[in-house]
Amino acid sequence: MFRGKKNKAFHPFNILLFCIHIISISLLLFLFFNLFWSEPEIEPGIIFIRIATACGSFILLKFGLEKIVGNVFDLDEVVDSYLYQKLSYRNFTALILLIPSLIFIYTYTPTPSALYTLLGLVVLTNVFSLLLIYRKNQNLISGNWFYFILYLCALEIAPYIILYKLITI
Repeated sequence: MFRGKKNKAFHPFNILLFCIHIISISLLLFLFFNLFWSEPEIEPGIIFIRIATACGSFILLKFGLEKIVGNVFDLDEVVDSYLYQKLSYRNFTALILLIPSLIFIYTYTPTPSALYTLLGLVVLTNVFSLLLIYRKNQNLISGNWFYFILYLCALEIAPYIILYKLITI
């Protein structure tokens, strides 16, 4: 799927898709916010901008941290390829997520079960795409199993646990 393409994460087309990614994820989080926390004193536009800013900052910080780790360990080419693949899959998922999010914003009022189903599909799609990427890089991973487990814990799982703790406290 990625053969013949250059791993340019900062290509204008990828930046445009990243903006759509931020909007799509922020819309889903905004729908959850509206469903569970209704605060009439704050405008919905301000809430959406806050969610989008936090979401964009989190993703860019995580992306930058992964680039720094790849640079420190002199794995720039491998990390760039991995990040490009991950970004491509997530941008595709965000494009698909944008359609039901817009339908829920403009047409139907979402139920909690519909939002949880949509969130579950997004999580399953992300897990499936990561498994595809790890399967493609199986030879590299099998030779460095300890570092792969360390990477998963430190850069893939821990940021989401920290974010969850920050939100719930």
